[in-house]
Amino acid sequence: MKTAFSALSRFVDRRQAFVYPAPAVIALFLIVIIPIGYNLYLSSAKWTIGLGQPRFIGIGNFIDLLSDERVLNGVKVMVYFSGLSLSLEVALGLLIALYLNREFKGSEIVQAIYIFPFAATPVAVALIWRVMLNPEIGVMNYLLKSVGLPGSLWVSSPQTVIPALVLVDVWKWTPMITLIVLAGLKSLPHEPYEAAQIDGANALQIFWYITLPLIRPVLIAALMLRSLDNLKEFDMIYTITQGGPGIASETLYLYSYTVGFSFFKAGYGSALMVVVFLMVLVFNVVMNRMRLSAKNT
Repeated sequence: MKTAFSALSRFVDRRQAFVYPAPAVIALFLIVIIPIGYNLYLSSAKWTIGLGQPRFIGIGNFIDLLSDERVLNGVKVMVYFSGLSLSLEVALGLLIALYLNREFKGSEIVQAIYIFPFAATPVAVALIWRVMLNPEIGVMNYLLKSVGLPGSLWVSSPQTVIPALVLVDVWKWTPMITLIVLAGLKSLPHEPYEAAQIDGANALQIFWYITLPLIRPVLIAALMLRSLDNLKEFDMIYTITQGGPGIASETLYLYSYTVGFSFFKAGYGSALMVVVFLMVLVFNVVMNRMRLSAKNT
């Protein structure tokens, strides 16, 4: 037994570069690589779950995507929802971080309370907001009417459903952007600010010519992190609207779920997921290049 243990110990010592990363590599292979490979396989097959076996059709599913009106609608909804929510979250996150980046009484308590929406469970938040946005019994319309403003249909109207969902997303995820930007602000050097104050620069000039250029890589990194979830937002939209009214809030990610788990068309749903993956990948590659460019300037 001792001899076998010694032999194993010598084997590990001689091959540390392979042995120690092996568990992580195996886990990555099982959890990530195999599901991705299987999804790619299904995307090239025609298969309705429960009806026979997958039948290889090549790029047939992707050709069908081009004539599917709900695919175009899903892309439009995704771009509208993600573009509006990400823009507001970055802008508000930056402004709030600038406000919190100073010493004032109770700042630690304010920051601790501010992260509550970010720490809450997404589905629980969505359930609460679904009641709040109800046109009949929701508190949002009560607040509007209490100040003399007309109520809104919120998520019950195709015209207002995306802005209403953006409101929920911004409320929940802006604290995450704020924390990332606040950490970046606290790491900025003091010398440029001291020189600018000596030269008589005002607060707006200091922000525009010093803070914003220095913090731009952090802003892009925060945008990249948030976009990974935002572009494939599912739980919040599904809980509040399930893609309705009609298909007014049905993103491409939500449509792929409906195709795969409601219509049981696993092949077509997998092809939709490939398109979602490519969209997220392209966006983040562009953002990463912008981050590197901003970092090197």
